[in-house]
Amino acid sequence: MQPIEPLEDQNALERARLNQETARIPWRELQRFFAQGRVIAVDPRLDLVELALQCSRDEAQVIAAELEHGRLAPVSDAQARAWLTADTELWAVVVKPWVLVQDRS
Repeated sequence: MQPIEPLEDQNALERARLNQETARIPWRELQRFFAQGRVIAVDPRLDLVELALQCSRDEAQVIAAELEHGRLAPVSDAQARAWLTADTELWAVVVKPWVLVQDRS
């Protein structure tokens, strides 16, 4: 029987896993996910990994607050076109069913 880890240890492990799954990816490679409405833009002032952790835990109040303040939003058609035209690379992490992206350029 495995010992139950304290919540802080579980948070650290989950954060480390998400950090390892975060990568830079060209916007053009995310087009099919965008077409499915699954790409969410994260304000560059936010910590992408921390937000991914909150999404993976379904922290509805935190997510709602970020949406309300415009720091988290589905990628707009205009933004998608701009990133495609500029051949932008974004930081991205998958939190099923979403792909969270952040433009740090």
